[in-house]
Amino acid sequence: MKKINFSFIILLFFYAVAIVLWKALDNIFYLFNFAYIGTSVFVGIYLMQKKNKMARHIAQFLVGSYMFFYLGVLCNENMQIEGFWYYLFLGVFEAAVIHYVVAKIVGPLVFGRGWCGYACWTAMILDFLPFHVPKQEENKKLTYLRFIPLIGSFIFVVVLFWIHPSNMERIMWWSFLIGNTVYYALGISLAYYFKDNRAFCKYICPISLIQKIPSSFALVHIKQDEEKCVHCKKCDKVCPMGINISETKGSKEQRSSCILCGECVNACPKKALHM
Repeated sequence: MKKINFSFIILLFFYAVAIVLWKALDNIFYLFNFAYIGTSVFVGIYLMQKKNKMARHIAQFLVGSYMFFYLGVLCNENMQIEGFWYYLFLGVFEAAVIHYVVAKIVGPLVFGRGWCGYACWTAMILDFLPFHVPKQEENKKLTYLRFIPLIGSFIFVVVLFWIHPSNMERIMWWSFLIGNTVYYALGISLAYYFKDNRAFCKYICPISLIQKIPSSFALVHIKQDEEKCVHCKKCDKVCPMGINISETKGSKEQRSSCILCGECVNACPKKALHM
């Protein structure tokens, strides 16, 4: 698969989702919503392929600010994991439920953890910090901390439905604002502690747990041409997720951690890597 095809695969995927949801739910908002997100991610990927250093920042800002400020703050939609549980319990296939199904459950079968690389509103801030490549290996024991916000958010929503306050929607909106404030504070603190911009993704973010299995089978992933590889390991040295790309070679382990940032592809002197 040539590099340019990757961006069009993502664009076609989101446009297809946009049209299907628009027609199925008879709501033109979904046409705009997913067409906008798909186009924004497409722009980021295209610029990345052109080796533009701001490529992912542009995509993250276009998608992240739209979802955080417009959908979250202005439209009062909780797009965090607790919002997913909340609308799921209500039996409403809208808002966060659709977002999670498309971007974090079914979507990863196509583009893996590409959402983490090009659209996450938490990473939108964290990727501006100075630790683009981790200074140490990932602490596998600490990765289990991700279960705390995953299970904690579920319990929070269960308790909310149990006591059933009259202002549940308002509580969910405030939990979105407070939750994101905590996420940003933790993310920045962990980045400086571990000297790793993506420490939050590895140790706290519950989304990586949800994405782990489907992204392991991702259609779009980093592939290696072993005949061209000279084992210089430059790809390993630039990976923001700390993946040993030269050793994992497109394995399920690599796919479940890769955010498709393209740094390894651009760094390879022999063009042995491609998506």
